Amino acid sequence: MPDPTRSSAARSANQRDRPAAEPSFYYFAYGSCMCPVDLQRTFEESTRDYVIGMAHLDRYRLAFNRRSDRRNCGVLDIVADRSTHVEGVLYRLPWRLSDRLDEREEIPTRGYQRESVTVTCGSRIYSDVRTYSVVNKLPRELAPNDWYFNVVLRDAVTCGLSEQYCWRLFEHMHALQQQQIA
Repeated sequence: MPDPTRSSAARSANQRDRPAAEPSFYYFAYGSCMCPVDLQRTFEESTRDYVIGMAHLDRYRLAFNRRSDRRNCGVLDIVADRSTHVEGVLYRLPWRLSDRLDEREEIPTRGYQRESVTVTCGSRIYSDVRTYSVVNKLPRELAPNDWYFNVVLRDAVTCGLSEQYCWRLFEHMHALQQQQIA
């Protein structure tokens, strides 16, 4: 008999975290891939069932260390920083989607590279989680344009990242845009 004290979200997350019927890998998204709807466009299939939940990557921070020709602005990266953390979304993706994710992250053109990290999701620690970091980091951060700013902030809010973290993200992006204007 189901436990009525457990929320349907908790039961769903537990079901998604069971061993997959096909080979899979964990993926930590911290930018425009956080939202399953955005990621669905890349894979051309629903990604909602692949979400494990909101996760923390300790000892890293976000930075806009790359200029994207496709987006015509600075785009997100993660940088080691012992004093803070990055919030994002943990996915368990089927291995068959790996090449398409690499392509979205511009692996073939050396935009980003795979990085293996450890994240915390709920009370559980996940090791050997794939994420991506910029290959050739700019010497200083480059502001996001308004479109990318809105995508990143919308995804952070929609995916349930903490209010404090969303405000920090907003303030950081806004400060970069103001520096660019000055």
